[in-house]
Amino acid sequence: MGDAFMNAAITVTEMRIPGCLQLHFPAYADRRGSFVKVYRRSDFAESALEVEFAESFHTVSGERVLRGMHLQLPPAHHSKLVYCVAGRVLDVVLDLRRGSPAFGSHAAIELSPEGNSGLYLPHGVAHGFYVLQAPSIMAYHVTSEHAAALDAGVRWNSFGAPWPDNDPVMSTRDAALPPLCDFDSPFEFRPLAEAPG
Repeated sequence: MGDAFMNAAITVTEMRIPGCLQLHFPAYADRRGSFVKVYRRSDFAESALEVEFAESFHTVSGERVLRGMHLQLPPAHHSKLVYCVAGRVLDVVLDLRRGSPAFGSHAAIELSPEGNSGLYLPHGVAHGFYVLQAPSIMAYHVTSEHAAALDAGVRWNSFGAPWPDNDPVMSTRDAALPPLCDFDSPFEFRPLAEAPG
């Protein structure tokens, strides 16, 4: 790997949900395999994204699994960096920020290791995914630690997302989440430049 790759910046593309960004990761491949840069503090700071992650984790999911739609309530709310390191998923985000021009709207994108991309999600945006190719491994970096009492979400089939399966494999907890129409959102929309960092 040369200096050009090591100095390559993570680039961003805004999604149709304000503040939700698709991140394009610099990647280098040779006969050994590949090397992908998923986080560089200076790139995040330059794009006015939060740069301090409090917790990282990953999930391993089998065929037809759907996880979502999840987020944490204040004061444990967080921004999130997510990406797929194995398999392939349909990743879905849902804007739950009052005052957002996209409040109640969703966006969907396929993520896979071959795509060398991930998503940055601000506070108040719920996240979920459906496994298109198993096993799927999703990695997460979040700006607050998990707080079970403040775990929340919206039912997966209550907001018109284009899920490819009407009867996915999911947890009892996810299946019992409230529909979007019953979710009393505590989140207010703030452009990224005004978000805490």
